[in-house]
Amino acid sequence: MNTFNDDNELGLFEEPPRRPPRDRGRGPQRSGQRRPHPRQPGPPAGSNATTLRLAGLVALGIAVVVGFVLWVGSCGGSSQQSYASYLSAMQPLAQDSAKVGKDFATALSTSGLTLESFKSDLASWSAQEKVDYLAAQRLRPPGPLQSVHAEALATFQLRYLSLDHLAATLTTLQQSKRVSASTAGAALASDAALLSTSDVVWEQLYMLQATTVLTAQGVVTGVKVPASKIVTSPDIVSANSLRTVYQRVATSSTGGNVTGIHGSNLIGANAVENGVSKQLSTSTTTTVGSSAEIDVVFANSGAYPEVQIPVTLTIHVSGKSYTATETVSQIAVGGQATASFTNLQVPTSAFGANASISVSIGRVRGEARLDNNQATYPVLFQLSSS
Repeated sequence: MNTFNDDNELGLFEEPPRRPPRDRGRGPQRSGQRRPHPRQPGPPAGSNATTLRLAGLVALGIAVVVGFVLWVGSCGGSSQQSYASYLSAMQPLAQDSAKVGKDFATALSTSGLTLESFKSDLASWSAQEKVDYLAAQRLRPPGPLQSVHAEALATFQLRYLSLDHLAATLTTLQQSKRVSASTAGAALASDAALLSTSDVVWEQLYMLQATTVLTAQGVVTGVKVPASKIVTSPDIVSANSLRTVYQRVATSSTGGNVTGIHGSNLIGANAVENGVSKQLSTSTTTTVGSSAEIDVVFANSGAYPEVQIPVTLTIHVSGKSYTATETVSQIAVGGQATASFTNLQVPTSAFGANASISVSIGRVRGEARLDNNQATYPVLFQLSSS
């Protein structure tokens, strides 16, 4: 039964007329060249698709091989030379970056430091860190060190950002009218904290991890991951230290004349041994162990921060003297500082004999009064118990 409309004018669904069945028993056709049928089909419809699929598989195979070769080349295989070359290229960058920390510490203890000179130094150091960062970006570490290398780049970034922030904060403080030295010190310490963070990143995430990779790859001979430490002492980037720096640069003058009240005041000296502190006296003899550390405490009695204050300690015994000197980098207005003397060269003749320790705080520029800078303490040295 036909389910379509019999009145369909186009006759699309009419069954085409059937050809008469071929006579399978017909004899051979006439000889001669057979004319091709006008509608004779070409190659099978799926042959092009198959060819394309085969070409794609070949291309994919080539890409995989090339990629594998490039990966092996980047990894350097287990070649010790590839690791040595990379770390050799990192060495000068690590040292150059760390040198900024030494220059930073030196500048903070320089008597001629001014606000403008300090800002100029910060800009120069930041530019130096950026140069190291760009140079490190161009290096191509072996494959296993690629993720670790990113931490080295992060270290350089933290350093130049910190130095940029310090310069910007100094400019802001310069434009402010009523900012206390304590507030300024805290703001600068917040910026400088990135320098300390950069040291942690380099040591823990780059240096330590790179060493672990070298060990895992069997690269253990003659190849060393370079160190890079920019903060030479935690005290340098503390709020107290930077408060003193701000006091200095905020009141500094470009001229060479020193005005106002300057000076130091000796507070006392203590012998510290095995965690026990014993105050020295100028009137009575104090027993001091041979391994004791002598701490000399003094204050800034002037109206200006001071830098590079020399402190001298002298041991007098049996007509002979033994002298040592320590330098305090800076001291804030109204602040205190301690100069510590360790590994005292106490002669054997001093044990059981009358001896004394003299301490003296060196004169700072513009200081007029010196009678409160020094004292002598009678002591009796004895051999420390081990």
